[in-house]
Amino acid sequence: MGKIKVVPVVIDTNVVVSALLFGGVPGEIVIQWKTGIIQPKTSKEIVDEYIRVLAYPKFDLTKEEINFLLYHEILTYFDVVTVKSRRPIVKEDPSDDKFIRCAQAAKARIIISGDQHLLKLKSYGKIRILTPAQFLKEMQRT
Repeated sequence: MGKIKVVPVVIDTNVVVSALLFGGVPGEIVIQWKTGIIQPKTSKEIVDEYIRVLAYPKFDLTKEEINFLLYHEILTYFDVVTVKSRRPIVKEDPSDDKFIRCAQAAKARIIISGDQHLLKLKSYGKIRILTPAQFLKEMQRT
């Protein structure tokens, strides 16, 4: 019996928030991280962004709801890695660099994102940048 290979990935904030709050295609990725098919990697900087975005007034989440999502839906399943900062990568939006840096530090070959700046890159070195739909389609093939 073959050993199942867990896929390390970095998941952009827009995908995590959409997955947890609205379901849909990104919501299918939650099932994959909860069942251990994928191993999400994150960094302190990315977690800080998750918290900041979940606190947006448009989501109308209480502090308790944000803490629940953070501690029971995210940090329970995500590995936090230490990232070193270097030269800018995404010239149009350097704030997106944190996802590429995290993937590099975690040796993840995939970033799942809905961010146009990242998706426009398509890849960075050996790291591929995929939409949730592209990622799920690829996972069905393996």
